Amino acid sequence: MLKNIPLSAAIGLLITGTYFLAAIFASWIAPYGMAETVGDVWEPSSAQFWLGTDQIGRDLLTRMIYGGQTTIFIATAATILSFTTGSVLGFLAAVSGGWIDQVMSRLVDLFMSIPSLILALVILSSIEATVVTLIVIMGLLDSTRVYRLARAVAVDISVMDYVEAARLRGEKLGWIIFREILPNALSPLVAEMGLRFIFMVLFISTLSFLGIGVQPPLADWGGIVKENKEGINFGIGAALYPAVAIATLAISVNLIADWILNRTTSLKGGRG
Repeated sequence: MLKNIPLSAAIGLLITGTYFLAAIFASWIAPYGMAETVGDVWEPSSAQFWLGTDQIGRDLLTRMIYGGQTTIFIATAATILSFTTGSVLGFLAAVSGGWIDQVMSRLVDLFMSIPSLILALVILSSIEATVVTLIVIMGLLDSTRVYRLARAVAVDISVMDYVEAARLRGEKLGWIIFREILPNALSPLVAEMGLRFIFMVLFISTLSFLGIGVQPPLADWGGIVKENKEGINFGIGAALYPAVAIATLAISVNLIADWILNRTTSLKGGRG
């Protein structure tokens, strides 16, 4: 699979892999403690502090590493929850049809009519913003988008001969969903997963920038931007580093998603 990988996808894999490895091994590679004050306010880059220090004298490289760990973990967990919930419900609606499909689809339409960010702001303003609550809220809100894609793909697949044959054999609903539809729907779902992951990164970063996302003492990229945004007025670029990290991660994951989508189609080869 990787033998004839295009340059763009290889670059995407390299950058994305680097970010994920840094997140996994953050406690081993970070030079200082996450909340440790080690210097003066907004010190410039130096041999001691590669990216300088933040608004209270913490090493910015350390904050970036731990912030990436938090951001990537929350985004990954929320994406998994989103796709698990949205895909299963979308497949169920497509295979069941009738009033079940209509009720589920109209409920999804209702939630999709409310902007996700506004709905998240309303919910998080009334409950404590822990890592778990952030993952659950983000994952469930985004599952409506996944539901739409999964249902649309499953509707096309459910009329295929091999699905009809499974129904005639008397296979149960679970068999049809997980053995007949899911394997043939993986291509668009995997490609969409990359895009939804980036949405989750932007989502959690936005919530943290607004002050209702990841809470101290944890660090995340959106929170680092919020903490250091005043430095821009003084020519301090501390807030730009997490912004660049978010942008490069988004681009690299999109390159991978485009490559996966171009390799296969949702119905290629039938059941396979």
